[in-house]
Order: sequence, then structure tokens, then C-alpha cells
Amino acid sequence: MGNSWLRRLSPSPGNGSHKVICFPHAGGSAISFGPLAKCIGSEYDVLAVQYPGRQDRRHEPLVGSISDLVDGLLPELIETVKDAESFSGFGHSMGSVVAFEACRRLEQEVGATARVLFASGRRAPSSTQPGTVHLLSDRELCEQLLSVGGTPPALLEDPEFREIILSITRNDYRAIETYECTTDAIVSCPIVAIAGDRDPDASLADIEAWSSHTSGSFFAKSFPGGHFFLDANCSPVGQLIRDQSSQALLS
Repeated sequence: MGNSWLRRLSPSPGNGSHKVICFPHAGGSAISFGPLAKCIGSEYDVLAVQYPGRQDRRHEPLVGSISDLVDGLLPELIETVKDAESFSGFGHSMGSVVAFEACRRLEQEVGATARVLFASGRRAPSSTQPGTVHLLSDRELCEQLLSVGGTPPALLEDPEFREIILSITRNDYRAIETYECTTDAIVSCPIVAIAGDRDPDASLADIEAWSSHTSGSFFAKSFPGGHFFLDANCSPVGQLIRDQSSQALLS
């Protein structure tokens, strides 16, 4: 794959398949969307972004800002969507912001508009407040990761894996915690915002504020769970993606 940014998670799709491009959370990788890709279904062409510095891109330097991530990803993303009949974006946590900025750039630079932008587990871009998680000590950062879930405790107990995980996660938290967005930044595609009903960082009110960042339609829904509610709600979230994408394709 070299320094390629996208990984296909679905079986070989048929021509004309709707593409769903997934953007991982802080510290996450493309494979984290494997279960969701299965739930979305093989009739969709599901791809996921692989950020530098992890898994098969582990020897590449980490990227320290949201804008630089989008700059690096954009050329390959343009090539991917230009021949597609239609596509949607799905981001979780930090990935929601990367997806939003990527969709904005696609609209501005090549006139490619997503059918739907799915923003998961993340407050609206202009509601983002400066954070300090990236400044925590290693011990405190481990505690933070364990409290929100999504990281197997056994990996954090292994010194070698812990060092890798903390380096990547600290970098990504720095990127999202230093990200700034104006209230007038919008996309023209519909936005569907979702979150776990016990996520302290993305309440229903937090995700409803995404409505101000689209000139299209908006829908918000909560699911049972915390920040990583996707793990226990893969099937209904997959159904939501299919329903909303189909609805957008018909409109």
C-alpha cells in the first residue's frame, strides 16, 4: 500500500456501488471499522482512512494537525470520489471533524458533494473547546484511555505497546484539541449526527449543534452506550447508514 491513505473493508463491490468512507477516532486505525463495514453490507463499497504512523503506515511520521491530515488525504480522496456515482462520509470522534473538513474541501475544490456526512461521537466543529488531554502524563493518559474504552487494557500493560499507543494517541489528541472552526463553516450535504447516550463529551445537545454546519437537512439520534457505543450498536448503526444513504440517493 505504500503511503496510500485508504483501505477497502468490503468485498469487491459492483460497479456503481455507493461508497462509504470512514474516518477513525484519535488513536484509531482503518481496521477499527471492520465490524461496521460488515453491518453496512456488501452492496456498499466501504473504505476507511489509514492515518500515518499506525499499523501498515507505522514507519511514517505522525501528522499533528487536522488541516495537515486533510491536506495529505485529499489527493487520494479526490481520485476515489471523482469516478464514484455517489459517496458518503462516516467519522467517529476526531474522525467526524476530519470527515467534515474533507467534505468541505471536496466541495470547494472539485465540486464533489457527499450524499450524507455521518458525524459520530463528536460535538459540533464550532463547539469544540481547547483541551488538555494531550498534556497529561503517561499514567494519566492511560487512565483516560481506560475510562473512555476502546483500548484493550492488556495492550496498555505491555511497555512496548503502551509506548506506541500513547505516542499515537497523544499526537491525535493534540490535533483535535488545537483544532478551531468558525460557526459559518458549512457543507451542503445532509448531516446525520449520532452519539452514545452516556457519552459525557457528546451529549444529544452537543451533537444537535451540528445542524448549524450544513445547508442541507439534519438528523440526530442517540444510541445506548458511552463514547464507543458503536461496538454494541453495530447493526442498528449500519442500518441507519443504509437508510439515510438510500434516502439521500432518492432525493
